[in-house]
Amino acid sequence: MFDPMPWLILSPLIWATLAFVHGPGRGGRLAVACLILQLSLAAILAQQVIAGGVRMYAVGGWGAPLGIDLMADGLSTVMLLLTQTIVLPLAFYARAYFVGHANSLRYFWPLTGYLLAAMNALFLSSDVFNIYVTLELLGLAAVGLVALVGGAGPITAAMRYLLATLLGSSAYLLGVALLYGVYGSVSLVALKPLIAADAPATVSLAAALMLLGLMLKTALFPFHFWLPPAHGGAPAPVSALLSALVIKASFYLILRLWFDLFAPIVSITAAQLLGALGAGAILWGSFLALRQTHLKMLVAYSTVAQVGYLFLLFPLATGMSAEVAESAWQGGVLQVVAHGLAKAAMFAAAGAMITATGRDEISGIAGVATRIPLTLFAFALAGVTIMGLPPSGGFAAKWLLLGAALASEQWWWIVVMVVGGLLSAAYVFKVLRQAFLPVEETASFQLLPRMLEWPILLLALASLVLGLVGIEVLSLLGAA
Repeated sequence: MFDPMPWLILSPLIWATLAFVHGPGRGGRLAVACLILQLSLAAILAQQVIAGGVRMYAVGGWGAPLGIDLMADGLSTVMLLLTQTIVLPLAFYARAYFVGHANSLRYFWPLTGYLLAAMNALFLSSDVFNIYVTLELLGLAAVGLVALVGGAGPITAAMRYLLATLLGSSAYLLGVALLYGVYGSVSLVALKPLIAADAPATVSLAAALMLLGLMLKTALFPFHFWLPPAHGGAPAPVSALLSALVIKASFYLILRLWFDLFAPIVSITAAQLLGALGAGAILWGSFLALRQTHLKMLVAYSTVAQVGYLFLLFPLATGMSAEVAESAWQGGVLQVVAHGLAKAAMFAAAGAMITATGRDEISGIAGVATRIPLTLFAFALAGVTIMGLPPSGGFAAKWLLLGAALASEQWWWIVVMVVGGLLSAAYVFKVLRQAFLPVEETASFQLLPRMLEWPILLLALASLVLGLVGIEVLSLLGAA
């Protein structure tokens, strides 16, 4: 049987290297062709997981402990499908976007390919050390993309991002070293039966270090200091990639460690603490988003807020009944998918509006409703998902989380989600209101190519339709 797992890693490595060899600014067409192939490979893997459960692949014929195993289950397959689904439209968008930003293109395609290779490898890795390697590669590629345009602002943001990602990776690696010192293995499959409720204190320390490092990489409040300048200052295609996917990779690992590897030693108190940090992110991020005067910074602080919803999963699923935990788990993963699609569309729409008006200030987008209605419509659709309105994927995800909070009698999380939804509506309508104001007589608009607008609409529609077909995602999630 053909196994797509190694090719999901090799394909982006190959086209990224070829794009680098061809020279700065080259490789867009090759990237699009290979991304179509990668989406097909992810779909084949999803079918195999549904039909046969967990898939294992021994790299070079040598499996663990001497070699490297790749592993795919329901969760990793959902993340792989999400990654390829988002990057393919963004590749079309990037080709159109960089026509007017040639200086920013340079090494965009090689860095994007290496970033995708690291991300796909991360989702398929089955030992904690290889996960560290993929985390480092992912972080370095992301930092390079942030610094792509050059200049004091982007370079400063990239250096701050580099510091954060290195600190997070170092904490994670120290935890891996402690685990290896106790059990003599780094394999997830081998470690899982060894970690019990009476595990040594060293194991708890390792878990704390690894989770703290990953929370820093996910930009969970109050570790979010690096995210707004990095996401807000990067080119729009890069911002969309970082917000929609890169921070989700570290959150995926937190899910893996919390509910799988360290499940016997996690506590309800720790889960409530994660939920409190998530609530802080929702409220603080939304408040700061409302105060922003620049469009991309508003969307960046919205990401800080939306990350908080992901962490409400932990208090709602830890130590609860199977029904409540399942509802919370499904809601959390569905929120990952919905937010990824919506935030990619929102950042891409913001980039298109800035390109059309030549201004990054929210006050400068007056009149875009009549000049680029398709882009504004896509932004509004993505906002529907961010606000959690029906029938969007954001509504389905938050409905499941609300149901889990109600069933577990944790009403305070319901209050947080409702207030967060209202604040989301406030900053989304802040943009929409400005867009419908009369245009200034001195304002100039640049005509946008259709290929810059249609990928945005496709991503926004996908986030909306997710609410209607979310059962397909959840069935894949539970397949293995």
